Amino acid sequence: MTEFGLGFRSDKRPGDYARLAVAAEDSGFDVLSVFGDLMDQPPIFPLLEMAAVTTRVRLGAACWNPYTQHPYEIGGQFAALDLASGGRAYLGLARGSWLGQIGVGQPAPLQHLREATGFIRALLAGEPYAGRVFRLAPGTHLNYRPQRTDVPVLIGTWGARTAALAGEIADEVKIGGTANPAVVGVMRDRIGTPHVGIVVGAVTVVDEDGSRARARARTEVAKYVAVVAGLDPTLDLPEDLMPALQNRIAQGDEAGAGELIPRNLLSRFAFAGTPEEVAEQARALIAAGAGRVEFGPPHGLADDHGVHLLGSRVLPLLR
Repeated sequence: MTEFGLGFRSDKRPGDYARLAVAAEDSGFDVLSVFGDLMDQPPIFPLLEMAAVTTRVRLGAACWNPYTQHPYEIGGQFAALDLASGGRAYLGLARGSWLGQIGVGQPAPLQHLREATGFIRALLAGEPYAGRVFRLAPGTHLNYRPQRTDVPVLIGTWGARTAALAGEIADEVKIGGTANPAVVGVMRDRIGTPHVGIVVGAVTVVDEDGSRARARARTEVAKYVAVVAGLDPTLDLPEDLMPALQNRIAQGDEAGAGELIPRNLLSRFAFAGTPEEVAEQARALIAAGAGRVEFGPPHGLADDHGVHLLGSRVLPLLR
């Protein structure tokens, strides 16, 4: 069965996440994710706030990073979230981006992701782990009982080799920053197994005024379109578009950069428009084989109204 989720940045104030989580669960969403973006708050803070006010939705960070946190710390935060939510947590891991800004290298990413996953599973199961990067000595045990010893794992990636690794060790793969149905088939081939679910998530702006929603989405998408376009092998972009976008972004003109993105291309990078238009985009991803569609921020022209429209107008068209 297809799941529907909301993705949140961890840049809000205390109380905001509880309010939005209650609205999302009441509307029928299945999963709430919090991003681990560089320089935003650690995702465990909003996740624990959400866990305290919900009873059904799955919760997780998308994603924790084994370069900025040792798997021992990640495993402890996952265990805390799982305890607080009564077993509703999932473990999201990714190599991350832009870590050079804080002086953190990213050597051997496949090994780091494989061993971080193995270390965390061993930690929660009370077993030793002997990797080349991460090691857990025999007899080293947690001083508390975790909610579960089985860990549902999500790997965030666009890469072919990491997707193949996820086919071995993960339950889900998340492709971020895209609403392009053509990418789903590409990722399925890279994963190499039908048993790993595919999550597709992107900027979402829904509003009764579709034109205003698309204008806001263009500005949001302009910040990352050059990066994602380089990762998506199915896109055929006008040769002059990327240089023009990058020039305006360099000048600090994100709105102007967004204006350069045509509507047909915008639909590959964002869910944007009226509730009916956003639902149609989600249906195309489901038909392509996505197991979960995740509507990312800012959700609408205002947070609460966007979440309300997604829950009251978009979800009923998808169930």
